[in-house]
Amino acid sequence: PDRVPAIQLKNDIKARAVITDESTSSIIHSALRTYPLSAAGELSRNEALMLMIRRQRTVETVDVNGRLPERLRKAYGDEDFILHEDKNLIIFTTKTNLSILKQNKHSFADGTFKVCPDDYYQLFTLHAMMTNAIIPLVYGLLIAQDNFQLESIMTDFETGTIKSVKDMLPNVLHK
Repeated sequence: PDRVPAIQLKNDIKARAVITDESTSSIIHSALRTYPLSAAGELSRNEALMLMIRRQRTVETVDVNGRLPERLRKAYGDEDFILHEDKNLIIFTTKTNLSILKQNKHSFADGTFKVCPDDYYQLFTLHAMMTNAIIPLVYGLLIAQDNFQLESIMTDFETGTIKSVKDMLPNVLHK
């Protein structure tokens, strides 16, 4: 009987997580407003509640043609966010971001393998310096490495980029 309010709270939070786009913390705060103080000892930790909400939310998937859903194709202000999309690569950016990148005198590139969706091998980003902050403006998701069959690649003369290309793509002609 003592656990009933805690179980009820968790069920309410789970249901709300599925049907709303509210932030995780907003869902928790709203649910806690009606939670009885006498049952506070049975309540899960905040981190556990947040994790529970994230698990309830469905992951956006591609459609039958392998395209991202419409709600992920637009940026703030309803500007198109996908510059290029095919089975090998998706490039996310806006025309505004590209014009900022073109005007900027200092750009930065970075690639990571750790934070990619399962079907992709690398997240590659282009950044620009804006008011003393480095801001990512272009994101590229590259296909899984086992499907990657380049014949050649051309880069600038940056030593780090050249070394990375040779390490990651040893059988590809580097120009």
